[in-house]
Amino acid sequence: MRKKAFIFDLDGVIVDTAKYHFLAWQKIAQELNIEFTLEHNELLKGVSRVRSLDIILELGNVEASQEDKNKWLVQKNEEYLTYLVDMDQSELLPGVLPVLEFLKQNNQPIALGSASKNARPILEKTGILHYFDAVVDGNDVTNAKPDPEVFLIAAQLLQIPAHDAIVFEDSVAGVQAANIAKMTSIGIGDKKTLFEAQHIFANFTQMETSFIEDLIKK
Repeated sequence: MRKKAFIFDLDGVIVDTAKYHFLAWQKIAQELNIEFTLEHNELLKGVSRVRSLDIILELGNVEASQEDKNKWLVQKNEEYLTYLVDMDQSELLPGVLPVLEFLKQNNQPIALGSASKNARPILEKTGILHYFDAVVDGNDVTNAKPDPEVFLIAAQLLQIPAHDAIVFEDSVAGVQAANIAKMTSIGIGDKKTLFEAQHIFANFTQMETSFIEDLIKK
């Protein structure tokens, strides 16, 4: 069987930590008297922590010194990490585990390609780190999606050419990054939002085994 590189984003694809990011950012926003809703939170999908803070400050027309920004960035991460303490395998999104298991059984290289700087602890807490042959996270990249850097590094580590890589993403920026890298982009989530993806599924439970087999054969 041919080998492809299967690259997974983390937040919104493997686990739903987006809700924890939202709560942590909301706490910062409240302290700054900035209204921050779930709708606003959509603007932060696939975006770095530094840029996320800038977006929130822009929403409230708040100007801040770099010193204050650094303080809030640390505060946000500490708040977010408190939610991760109790994470376990129940936090995995539906259908993720069978897909990882199928790929592993068929000797397909698997990587994580995420902007999160907390990717490894999350994979450990949810008991799936052993499925991944490579982990590329926010500590390893300098450019945020839609720059394809994170996916290109992942494919390189798996020793698979970019055109033989398949990316699972839930953000517009992530789908665009995969497309720019000339990889196969698979959107996990809303069709209207992720229309640029080559294939779209609401979640992994809707993905037939035959679909993955076809991806490997192509």
